[in-house]
Amino acid sequence: MRRHRELCAGAVDPLEIAAGLEAHGVTDRTAARFRHRDVFSLAEELYARVPRDDEGPGAPAAPPPRGRVGGRLAVGALHLVPGALGVATVVGLARARGGAVGERVAAGVGGGALVMAALWLCLARGPLKVRGGGLAGRLAGVLRVGWLIAYALCGDWLLHGLRTGAWRPYDVAPAAEAAVVLALAVAPAAWCARWFARRARRRLVGSRGLAEFAAGVRPLLAGTVALFLCALSPLVLAVQLAVRFALPLPGRPPGAVPAAVASDVVAVCVLLFVARLLAVHGFRRAAATGTAAACAAEAAVLGGAVVGRLPGGGAFAEAAARASAVCGPAGLPAAVCGVTALALLAYAFAALSRASAHTPATPGTPGTPGTPGARISPLSITTRST
Repeated sequence: MRRHRELCAGAVDPLEIAAGLEAHGVTDRTAARFRHRDVFSLAEELYARVPRDDEGPGAPAAPPPRGRVGGRLAVGALHLVPGALGVATVVGLARARGGAVGERVAAGVGGGALVMAALWLCLARGPLKVRGGGLAGRLAGVLRVGWLIAYALCGDWLLHGLRTGAWRPYDVAPAAEAAVVLALAVAPAAWCARWFARRARRRLVGSRGLAEFAAGVRPLLAGTVALFLCALSPLVLAVQLAVRFALPLPGRPPGAVPAAVASDVVAVCVLLFVARLLAVHGFRRAAATGTAAACAAEAAVLGGAVVGRLPGGGAFAEAAARASAVCGPAGLPAAVCGVTALALLAYAFAALSRASAHTPATPGTPGTPGTPGARISPLSITTRST
């Protein structure tokens, strides 16, 4: 009680104390030393015995409910805007295909800027919002995500040109379909993130121990990723068919869909989704490390191709050739992002199974999810029955 008095005094629910104790390393075995069967039971006694800041005649009133149905619908509709703008951009490029070069450039640049602005708004609110991090961290995150998206759009074309020196015509259709899929994937990603967060909190309410909660959250996380993949696969196929018919190239029949592009965009989407899920729940450093490792691997292959064309760079050229031979120039993003996504997912099974990862900080209060001292909103979690 003395060691964790500040946590107990500011708690609005026994679950906040349980999550804070777990974040400080208190386990069910530790709770047994205090004659309690688990951390949740210990937290209930601490909540009952320690005077809280909100008790007394001068305690502030509970804030009014803010979870309006209209606001939730507006946030949900906002996540559909990037996909709609991406489709509109592709339609504009298809209509300007026979026009002047300036019209095509204006349509592509203007549509891309609108899509990026919509993505920024979607990531600034709703279930995909990450609290804290500072301006430098956000800029670094934008650079990492921008690199992954840019490599998915033109990395194979760039790698082929750097390795062979023969620059083939740039195929607009794969870049267009990858961009549209990435924009459309924001909506299912937000829905899956909200679905996971709500059910994880319900598990937290009904669990009687940390081991029981972890055992219930792990299959929930696996189901969330599987649900995102199930929503993404038909979306990829539909977008590819639509873009291939809208932007056919000479010498290629309309509707031809290469499998490499599909695997690339799916791997990038899964990596970004798992990384964002970790960042939302407070594990920003792990998410940043994973995405940075993927960026470094792709940059290393490009750098090896560049150095390999210089005098004395035969070893680098051979390494880049081997990397391209193993997974193919067009399959490099799929291999790199797929392996990184699996590594992050393995980390997420351990990190997101902790109770402290599901304590959302209320706006305006210090602390972030997954860290000690995070405050729980009394409206964000149901009171656990005793």
